[in-house]
Amino acid sequence: MPASQFTIPWLDPHQPFPPPAQALDDNTPFPGLLAAGGVLDADTLEQAYAHGIFPWYSDDQPILWWSTDPRMVLRPGNFRLHKSLRKTLQRFIQTPGCEIRIDSCFDEVMLACAGPRSDQGGTWITDDIRAAYGELHARGLAHSVETWIDGRLVGGLYGVALGRAVYGESMFTRVPDASKIALAALVGLCLRHGVEMIDCQQETPHLASLGASPIPRADFIRSIRRQQQLPAMHWQSERHDWQLLGLNIDEYHVDTSDM
Repeated sequence: MPASQFTIPWLDPHQPFPPPAQALDDNTPFPGLLAAGGVLDADTLEQAYAHGIFPWYSDDQPILWWSTDPRMVLRPGNFRLHKSLRKTLQRFIQTPGCEIRIDSCFDEVMLACAGPRSDQGGTWITDDIRAAYGELHARGLAHSVETWIDGRLVGGLYGVALGRAVYGESMFTRVPDASKIALAALVGLCLRHGVEMIDCQQETPHLASLGASPIPRADFIRSIRRQQQLPAMHWQSERHDWQLLGLNIDEYHVDTSDM
C-alpha cells in the first residue's frame, strides 16, 4: 500500500487531537495510529485520555498517539478469578506482611514497569513518559496499585483515572502472581465504585485469560464520557474490596500508613 494512503497528521504542541475515528484501520500497517508529534506533558495526556487516545512509542521514535478499534477492556464483573489465583489471593490476604498499598511509590512502580522483559527488546516507558505521568500523578489523575511482601515491593501496576474512567497502563512482577494480585485489588476497588470498565488498550492472550474482551471504539468512548462525569474514586484499598471478589476476609492485613 502506498505510504500516502496511510498518512497521519503531525501535531504542533498543544494542538487539538483529530477525532479518534480518523485513526488508521486494519487495512494499514499501523491500525489504531492517530497522530504523531505534539508535546508530552500532563495537560496533553489529560486531553488524550479524555478522548480515548494514548501515547505509545520508543526512544528512537517521535511521540505517537493511538486509538485502537476494537478496544480491549476489562469489565470488573467479568474478572476471571481462576482456582489457582483464588488460592493465591486468599493466602495473600491472610498472611501477615502481605499488603496492598496505593500510591505509596508511584515513580518506583513506573521504573519497574520500564525494566527489561524477556519478550521485549526495549521499553516504551521512556524518561519523558515517566516525567509526564509523574505530573499526572501529582494532580491526582494517575495512580499505582502495589503488592508488598515483608516491606518489599514485589509487583504492581499504574494507570490513569478521570472521574471513574480507569485506564490501565502497565504492570510488573518480581515474584509469581504479584502483578495479578495488584490487578485483583484494582478490580475490587473498581467494583466498589461502580466503574464500568478498565481500559487495557490492546488485545493480548494474557488479558483475555483474565476476562478482558474487545469492544468497538465507539462504545468505549461513550463509556468513558459517562464515567468521566462521575466523582473521582477514593483511591484506597479497603477490606470490603476482597469480599466483592468472593474472598474470605476474616483475616485481612493492609498497610494504610503510606496511603
